[in-house]
Amino acid sequence: MSSSMISAYFNRTPNRHQQFPPNSSAITESLVGKHGTQPNFTASFFNSICSCLQRLANRKKIGSGKQKEEEEKLNGWLYALAQSKKDLVYEYVYSTERGLSFREAERRLKENGPNVCFDYHSPRWWQLLWSAFFHPFNMILIVLSVMSFMTRDYSKGSLTLAWVTISVPLRFFQEYSSSKAANRLSKLLKCPVKVQRCAGRVIQTELIVQIDQKDIVAGDIIIFSPGDLFPGDVRLLTSKDLIVSQSSLTGESGTTEKIADIQEDPSTPLLELRNICFMGSSVVAGTGTGLVVSTGSKTYMSNIILNKWKQKPPDAFQEGIKHVSYVLIGIMLVVIPIIILLDYLASHGWRESFLLGSSIAVVLTPQMLPLIVNTNLARGALAMARDKCIVKSVAAIQSMGAMDILCIDKTGTLTTDNVIVTHHLDSWGQPKERVLQFAFLNSYFKSELKNPVDNAILVYVYSNGYKFKSSMWRKIEEIPFDFTRRRVSVILETDMNSNKRDGHSDKTERLMVTKGALEEVLKVCSFVENVNTGATFPLSVGACQRIVQMGEELSHDGLRVIGVARKRLRMVDCRDDAAIEDDLGESNMVFLGVVTFFDPPKDSAKQALWRLAEKGLKTKVLTGDSLCLAIKVCKEVGIRTTHVITGPDLELLDHNTFHETVRKATVIARLTPTQKLRVVQSLQTNGNHVVGFLGDGINDSLALNAADVGISVDSGASVAKDLADIILLEKDLNVLATGVERGRFTYGNTMKYLKLAMVTNAGYVISHLIAISCLRFEPLTAFQILTQNFLYSVGQLAIPWDKMDEEYAKRPHRWNPKSLPLFVLWNAPVCTLCDIGAFIFIWFYYDASEYVNYLRSAWFVEGLLMQTLAIHLIRTVKVPFIQEVASWPVICSSVLVSAIGIAFPFTPVGRWTGLTPLPLSFFAFLTVLFTGYFALGQVVKTLYIKGSVGWGATGQDSTGSSASVAGAVEILRASVCEVDWVGDIDGVAGGDWEAVSELCGGFGRLGGSFVASLEFGRRSSLHSNIVL
Repeated sequence: MSSSMISAYFNRTPNRHQQFPPNSSAITESLVGKHGTQPNFTASFFNSICSCLQRLANRKKIGSGKQKEEEEKLNGWLYALAQSKKDLVYEYVYSTERGLSFREAERRLKENGPNVCFDYHSPRWWQLLWSAFFHPFNMILIVLSVMSFMTRDYSKGSLTLAWVTISVPLRFFQEYSSSKAANRLSKLLKCPVKVQRCAGRVIQTELIVQIDQKDIVAGDIIIFSPGDLFPGDVRLLTSKDLIVSQSSLTGESGTTEKIADIQEDPSTPLLELRNICFMGSSVVAGTGTGLVVSTGSKTYMSNIILNKWKQKPPDAFQEGIKHVSYVLIGIMLVVIPIIILLDYLASHGWRESFLLGSSIAVVLTPQMLPLIVNTNLARGALAMARDKCIVKSVAAIQSMGAMDILCIDKTGTLTTDNVIVTHHLDSWGQPKERVLQFAFLNSYFKSELKNPVDNAILVYVYSNGYKFKSSMWRKIEEIPFDFTRRRVSVILETDMNSNKRDGHSDKTERLMVTKGALEEVLKVCSFVENVNTGATFPLSVGACQRIVQMGEELSHDGLRVIGVARKRLRMVDCRDDAAIEDDLGESNMVFLGVVTFFDPPKDSAKQALWRLAEKGLKTKVLTGDSLCLAIKVCKEVGIRTTHVITGPDLELLDHNTFHETVRKATVIARLTPTQKLRVVQSLQTNGNHVVGFLGDGINDSLALNAADVGISVDSGASVAKDLADIILLEKDLNVLATGVERGRFTYGNTMKYLKLAMVTNAGYVISHLIAISCLRFEPLTAFQILTQNFLYSVGQLAIPWDKMDEEYAKRPHRWNPKSLPLFVLWNAPVCTLCDIGAFIFIWFYYDASEYVNYLRSAWFVEGLLMQTLAIHLIRTVKVPFIQEVASWPVICSSVLVSAIGIAFPFTPVGRWTGLTPLPLSFFAFLTVLFTGYFALGQVVKTLYIKGSVGWGATGQDSTGSSASVAGAVEILRASVCEVDWVGDIDGVAGGDWEAVSELCGGFGRLGGSFVASLEFGRRSSLHSNIVL
């Protein structure tokens, strides 16, 4: 049965080196069925047409049927391997117990491609060129060109094609540059896997090497440990206390036990097969080896992605862009038919009216938005890479700019992660070597999930000359660490006495040695040892409280405390053939003492936290360490500790109290992975926050996956790096602070273009609608509109290189769906007013009613300059050119496009398009007009800021100025009531100081002193007594 299933699986993609020969029976039956009879030609032709139509109608059904067939083959393949013995599975994938040779693995990788679920390749250059060519803007130009050639207007047709040849390379160059940047970043991301390979021609040697996950092939033997991801579907060969998380496949946070030495029953559900591990699942505890049986698109995870996988819900920015697109479509459906109808009533030409409406539809669409967004994200990703911050998902850059809460772990983030042993004390607080001895034996023989604590114990013992004779002990068993028990145990064996004749011992002694979190070790202890006398006494309630109090005092000194315990197991008589069952459970143990460690805080942590607070980012510490230790470290680095709680205490709270406590708490200690997940979800749903989570361990995987921005480090566990959106090459919060600033700049420049396009395009369309209603002819022809739009669009390509106001980076910015329409309603009429003013001036001052080309030339130049220069008014809240000047690429772009627009009517190309030279007096009028435009625009800007939510479509003041004022009120109220308000200025940091000053002015001298102290505290990051 298993052979047929395996054969059916390999029939999908025949490969003489890896797969069995394809079964040709289906092909034979198909050929016989087609050619066994000879129907007449008419019936055959009719049946062929019907069959073709039926296939087209049922294409989706056929596709889904094929996918179902592939899924059944894959399931059969995995079931066959699960039911087979371990010795046979090597033959199924043409491998050996020593693993593949390097040459064979390289050949398989070349034939089957990289080990990725999606066979994704970045767009080739010709695909980008094709996309740039078939742009709506170019399509309308080509239609105009064809119509010009049909009417024998060859000069206009040639000029139109020239615009196409200029537009396509520009768009292609920008897209190609962004694609290359993304490729460079993807090459920096690696996921190493331990693989057993064999080398040598005559005598083969087994080697353990590390290779990237993408280079894994079917037939490889992998070695895994806690934190590792399975690089493909794997048939277990060996396992030891193996616990696996399949949350990436099931969506549930539970774990599953896996066993190698078992043959599964056919009735077992697929995901419950205990000897099969699936690609994408991760090791929570235990170790083992496995044979990779499927990789890439042939894995079960790939099947889920193709059939059932749901994308991550779009963020607020993506939703906002979608809504803007819907609004634009609605406007076009209403406005464009009106423009076509009005123009037809004036010109009586459907063709010209339709082209005019199509051209205005192109103008109304922010056609450069995808290009601007991609360029912005690519530049931001490369800049962050230079700052040692690798972006896996470019969409996370914008989420990083909107992030207002950052959850971090203590170890390695606030501290150096360079642990050293300070004390080894018995239960009475006296230094005892015996406590260190058993802690050393536990760390020495522990093989799974070694951490800095184990390394610190080994280094301390070796460097201080202790002789604990580890060679006298043998490890029998290990109970690995997990984040629920928070302890690890090893079972050791030593010889009691030796037989003088043969040197062998008659009896051996077995001990269980346990170390872990002090509270968890005390839970399994029933006795306490007097280390001086060796006597044991029952662990009374008073003794337990005394030990806990000693641990808290040590934690208050900034030391990490772990407990050490032992249990003597039954002696085993080696001469007795009968095996003696030992009590291997962690219970009734003897408490020995504690070992303390010091992990000094980072020198840069305080400065980095201050930088994050200045950017309006609140920091919460979520750690598995004790509360006392967490408070001590947080105080040293400047994190307020007025609201703290532990994970067990959180579990006792009701639903509403839980969310309120999480909102206020800045330090939450003794958290399990599931509790970290609940905290992150609470902040997202009840506080409406954009939450970032920085973690690098297995226990952080659930929270990393749930956070809006998952952040890990390059030295973290594989599962943490796989789930993260951003990877830090250096575990330093300063790197993260720089990344947040980059994210906000990227988002800000994207919003600049969107606001500019919406305001100028809306004003432009309204102006055209008014002009068409008043005139008997088109104010601009379709070709002139497209030429104007093309020049304006080229000028906006420099926006990603623009700079931002310094104040912009001090607040998180989120998309506000109500703000963009309000922004357009306030600012678009300013553009329309200037356009109509120019139109009236040209009409009456130059008497342009009889000179159509003159009016079109003037309005062409005025409209182009209006759209080009509007960016300087919209890009900043300050007065343009006086208080704030754009970056030099934007200035150069504006000057260049403006110069081309002014000179265009004077050129032969301009005359071919129907334009005519303009007098110098008109340019003097434009100087007055645009001076008035900037003055009026600045007035409207000021009124908009005072009467609305802020300058821009981000809703920044909802998390900025409002939070600042609210924070100031809270602090002032606390200070008046003589309440300790230290640490409550997080709402004011980086906020609206003028609003705070105005608010506090009503409190007289107290208010003035309060503002002065706030300003002093804000500026003195190292010596201020104010704790963030």
